Amino acid sequence: LSVIDPAVALKACQEVLLKVKLPDTSSIKEEDEEEEEEEGKDGEKQGGTSQQDRRPSARPESSLLPAVAAAASSKQSWLLRLFESKLFDVSMAISYLYKSKEPGVQAYIGNRLFSFLDSEVDFYLPQLLNMYVHMDTEVGDAIRPYLIHRCRGSITFSLLTAWLLGAYSSDMHISTQRHSRGTKLRKLILSDELKPSSPEAPRVFVSPSRRTHQRSKSDATVASSGPGSGLRRTGSNPKVEAVHEEVRTRCFYSLERLRPQREFVKSLLCIGKRLATLPTKEQKTQRLISELLLLNHKLPARVWLPTAEHQHHVCRIPHTQAVVLNSKDKAPYIIYVEVLECQSFETSPVPVRIPETRIRSARSAENLDCGEHRAGSFSTVPNYDNDDEAWATDDIGQLQVEAEAQTSSSDNISQFSVDSITSLESKEPVFIAAGDIRRRLSENLAHTPTTFRRDPEDPSAVALKEPWEEKVRRIREASPYGHLLNWRLLSVIVKCGDDLRQELLAYQVLRQLQSIWTQERVPLWIKPYKILVMSSDSGMIEPVLNAVSLHQVRKQSQLSLLDYFLQEHGSFTTEAFLTAQRNFVQSCAGYSLICYLLQVKDRHNGNILLDSEGHIIHIDFGFILSSSPRNLGFETSAFKLTSEFVDVMGGLDGDMFIYYKMLMLQGLIAARKHMEKVLQIVEIMQQGSHLPCFHGSSTIRGLKERFHMSLTEEQLQLLVEQLVDGSMRSITTKLYDSFQYVTNGIM
Repeated sequence: LSVIDPAVALKACQEVLLKVKLPDTSSIKEEDEEEEEEEGKDGEKQGGTSQQDRRPSARPESSLLPAVAAAASSKQSWLLRLFESKLFDVSMAISYLYKSKEPGVQAYIGNRLFSFLDSEVDFYLPQLLNMYVHMDTEVGDAIRPYLIHRCRGSITFSLLTAWLLGAYSSDMHISTQRHSRGTKLRKLILSDELKPSSPEAPRVFVSPSRRTHQRSKSDATVASSGPGSGLRRTGSNPKVEAVHEEVRTRCFYSLERLRPQREFVKSLLCIGKRLATLPTKEQKTQRLISELLLLNHKLPARVWLPTAEHQHHVCRIPHTQAVVLNSKDKAPYIIYVEVLECQSFETSPVPVRIPETRIRSARSAENLDCGEHRAGSFSTVPNYDNDDEAWATDDIGQLQVEAEAQTSSSDNISQFSVDSITSLESKEPVFIAAGDIRRRLSENLAHTPTTFRRDPEDPSAVALKEPWEEKVRRIREASPYGHLLNWRLLSVIVKCGDDLRQELLAYQVLRQLQSIWTQERVPLWIKPYKILVMSSDSGMIEPVLNAVSLHQVRKQSQLSLLDYFLQEHGSFTTEAFLTAQRNFVQSCAGYSLICYLLQVKDRHNGNILLDSEGHIIHIDFGFILSSSPRNLGFETSAFKLTSEFVDVMGGLDGDMFIYYKMLMLQGLIAARKHMEKVLQIVEIMQQGSHLPCFHGSSTIRGLKERFHMSLTEEQLQLLVEQLVDGSMRSITTKLYDSFQYVTNGIM
C-alpha cells in the first residue's frame, strides 16, 4: 500500500475547500479581488501548480460568481497556509482529522502525519486507532497508509497497534466486531505480512571470522516445516543446521517476527491470571516466584519490556524480588527485570546465556519455599504456556493474547528463546568464580536496607520502600550478568482482569497538562506513569520508583504524616525538610487540579503515594469523569485535601499553604489557555466507547465547564478559595476513608 501522493492530496484538499459555502459577496470591491489574486499567487508557490491546474476539470467554474470564487480562493489559501505553517502541529492535525467532514481534507491530514516525528504521533496513537475503528470510511482510509508504513518498520509499533486495535474494537457488537476494519487490520498485523519491503531492511548477523549467526524462532520453524525435513528445534535437539544462510536471511522477517515478544508477554499475563485463583498474598507471592524461575530458563531472548525507553534484550528476571501488590480481588504483581542495552532489539545479537551456578540454584530453591517446584526442573512443573483454559483464544476474546496452536509442550518451553540457545552454541563460554557468587549472595541476604517490616498481608511494602539505587546495587552484585557494562535494571507492573483504557486516557491528559505547565512556567509537579493496554482487560504499568502508599506509611510507621516527614527529612528548619515540604506542596497542587478537572474518585490512602523526595503521586485512575466506585457518590469534594496534608504545608496560616493556593490558580489559568488540547484527547476517545467514564451525554460539556473560560482571574481566585475550603472541610472524604478502612483495612 503506497503513501498518498502529496500533490494529489493537495489538489483534493483545494477542491474540497473550494466547495465551502460562502455568502454572496458580489459587493466586494475591486481592490479586494486584486488582493485575493495575490494570495492565489502565493498559493501557487506553495502548491507548485497554477490555480487553474489545481481545480477539477469537470467543475463548471463559470457557474460561480467571480466574487464568491475569489473569496473561496482566499479561504482555501489561508487554510493551506495554516497546514503548511510551523504552527501546524500534531495536536492540530488530529483535531482537523476528527472534526473535518471533507474527504480531501482528511486525506491531506493523513498524508501530513508522515512529516511529524514518530514520537509526536505515538502520543496520539490511541486517538488515531479509536478513529480508525469507530469513525467513517474516509477517516480510516486517511489514517491507514501511515499505520501500515509504521508497522512495516517497527515490531514494537506493530504489537502496540494490534493490542490497541483489539482493545478499542471490544466495545463493538460481536457480530460487527469480527468483520470490522479494526479487526481486519489487527489480523493483518499479527499475520506479520507487513514486513519491511526495502532491500536495506535489517538482516541477520554473519561474522566472517566465526559463526555468530543469531537465529530467530523463524529459522527453526522454517527448518522444521520444510517438505520432508521432519526436524524440530528444541532444547534437546539444538543442532538443526540444515538451513542455508540465504534461507535464514530471507526468513528473519518471516511469519515469526512478532512471535517471541508475543510469547513473552503472554507468559507474564498468564501468570497473573493464575495468581488470582490463590487465596492469600503469601501463596500468590510463592507461586509468582516459582513461575518466574521457570521463565528464567527461556532467557536471554529477543524480547524486551514494552514500557522501557531504550533498546534492550531481557536477560534475566530476579524471581525472588517479585511481589504481589495490594488488590482485593485481582493479583497485579511487580517484577524487576535485568536487561542488556543494545543498538537494536530487532537485529542486535542476543546476549550469551550465562548459566546459574549450583550455589545460586540451591539458594534460590530454598527461597522459593515451594517443595513441588524445584529449580531447574521442567518435568515437575505443569507447562501453562499451552494451557487452553488459561486464556480465551477468540479473535478478540476477553484477553487478546493468542494461544499459539500446533506447538508441543516440550517445544513451547523455548518458543521465545531460540535466539539465546543459538547464541550459547555459537559463542565462547563465560565463567564466573563460585567464590564471587557466594560472596555476593551472602552480602545480599545479610543486608536489606529498609525501615519497613515484612507484612504477610502486604508483601510489597518492604520491596517498594527500599531505595531504587540500593535495589539496583544489590541485584547487580548478585547477578551473573551484573559485570557487563550495558547491564540495567527495569521494573514493570503486570495487571490482569482490569481495563486499563481509562488509565491510558488519564495518562494522556496528565502528560498534556504537564507539558502545558512546563510551557507556561508554572512549577506544578505531577508524575504521569506509562500505561500499556494489551486488551480490554490486561496490560502493563510503569511503576513509580522510590514511593510507597500513604496507607503503607501509616500502617508501618504508626505516625501522622507530618511526624513521618520529620522522621524522614529532619526537623522543620533543615534544608532537607524544607525541600521535601516544597515538593509536597507543588505536587499536591498539581494533583488537586488533576482531580478537579478529571473528577478523579476512589481517593483512599492506598491510591496516593509518597515518594522519597516528599512528592505525592496519585495512582489508579479507574474512576474519572462520569464514573465513581459502585456509583455510591461518597466523594463529593473537588479533590482530597485532609488536615494531615495541611499540617505538612505548615497550617492554614502558613506561607506554604498560601503558596499551594497560588499554584492552583496559576495552574488553572495556564490550563485554560490550552483547553482544546485537553478536550480533544478526551472527546475523540468517547467515539464508540462504552467505558464507564463516558456514561451519560454531558461528560465533555462538564469537563469544559470546569475550565471556567468565562471567569475573570479575580473570579478564578475566588473559585480556588472555595474549592480548597470545601475540600478541606468535606465530610464525605472522611466518610470514604472510614468506609475503606472498614471494608478493605486501608488506613
